[in-house]
Amino acid sequence: MVFWRKKKNATEQEKQEQEDKVIHHPEEPEIEPPTEYEAELSEDQKHEIFEETEEEIIEELEETPVPEMTREIIEEDEELDVPEEKQGWFSRMTEGLSKSSNKITQGLTDLVTKKKLDQDLLDELEDLLITADLGPKTAAKIVEEFGKDRFGKDISEEEIRLALAESIANILTPVAKPQTFEKREDGKPFVTIVVGVNGVGKTTTIGKVAHDLMIAAADTFRAAAIEQLEVWAKRAGCPFVSKEIGSDAAAVAFEAYEKAKAEGTEVLFIDTAGRLHNKANLMAELEKIVRVLKKQDETLPHAVLLVLDATTGQNAFEQVRIFKEMMNVTGLIVTKLDGSAKGGVVVGLADEFGLPIHMIGVGEQIGDLRPFDAQDFANSLVGANS
Repeated sequence: MVFWRKKKNATEQEKQEQEDKVIHHPEEPEIEPPTEYEAELSEDQKHEIFEETEEEIIEELEETPVPEMTREIIEEDEELDVPEEKQGWFSRMTEGLSKSSNKITQGLTDLVTKKKLDQDLLDELEDLLITADLGPKTAAKIVEEFGKDRFGKDISEEEIRLALAESIANILTPVAKPQTFEKREDGKPFVTIVVGVNGVGKTTTIGKVAHDLMIAAADTFRAAAIEQLEVWAKRAGCPFVSKEIGSDAAAVAFEAYEKAKAEGTEVLFIDTAGRLHNKANLMAELEKIVRVLKKQDETLPHAVLLVLDATTGQNAFEQVRIFKEMMNVTGLIVTKLDGSAKGGVVVGLADEFGLPIHMIGVGEQIGDLRPFDAQDFANSLVGANS
C-alpha cells in the first residue's frame, strides 16, 4: 500500500531531520514496526482468563490477617481522634503563626553567635524585625528599648526572645480590646458595618461571628459575596437581607435596619464592597450607607470594623489609611495569619495607628477566629513559652 503525503518545504524538512536525529541516534539500530501475532493459550489459561467464575477468584485470594486490637493500638487510635476543638487556643495560634515565628526564631539563632550585646547585633536584630513586617519605626523602637540596660552585657537567645515578647506585648496591650456585640439599652439593634478590600475575608469573618444577629449583603456588586453570605446565614440560622445584583447598597442597609428594629434583632452586621481600584465610587457608596443610616438614628453605625489580610504585609498600612479617610474605623480584625510569615504586621499596625484589634484569624475553622490577646500573640510570634 502506498501512502501519499504532501511534500514539505525545505525548512520544515531540515527541521524534521534534525528532530529525528535527536530522537533516534544514527548509530542505534533502526526501529522495527511492532509485529502482531496470535498468542497460543492452553485450555487452563483460556479458562483462567475468560471463564473463571467469581467464586473461583475469591477462593484463590489469600486472606490478610487482621492485627489484634492491643491496648497500645487502641490508646494510639484514641490519641489520634482527639477533636480539634479540644486543642488549646494558644497552641492553635502558635501553630497558625508558625511561619512568622520561624522567621524570627531562626533569625535570632543566626544572630546570636557571640555572648556580648554590641551595636552590630542590635542593627542585625532591627533588620530582622523589619523583615518580619513590624515596620522600620516599630522595629527601631523595640531595639532601642531592648538595648538600654543590656548593651555590652552577656546575652542569650532565650533572653532576647523573652525581652522581645515583653516589648511587643507592651505595644499590643493597649489595643487588645475584644468587641462585644449586644443589644443597646434603648432596645435598638447594635449596627456594625464591615469594610475591607475584596479578598481579605470580610464575608467569612461575618459568617464566623454570626450568632443571634442579622446579616445584610450590601456588597451588591458581586453575586458570589451575596451567595456566600446567604450560605453562612443559613448555617448559623440568622435572618438575611439582600437585593438583586446592582441594587443600591444604601437601600439594602436601610431595609435591613428597618427589619432588625421590627423583629427585635439585637445585632445587625452589614457587609460592604471593597473595590479599591475605584476609590472614588467606593467612598461615595460607603458615605451614602452611613448617611442613610444616620437619618434613622444619629448614633449609627455603632461600629465600623476593618478586616485586613495579614498576607498583604506592609500593604495593610495603606489600607488602614485609605479606609480611615472614608469611614470612622473603630477597630480591626486581622485574618489569614496562618498563611503568612508577615504576622509582625499586627505589631506595626498597633504602634502606627493605635486602633483596637478585636479579633485575629489563624485558620479556616470557626474556632480559628478569636478575640485578640496581646501577651499570647507576642509569645507565639517570637517563639516564647506561654
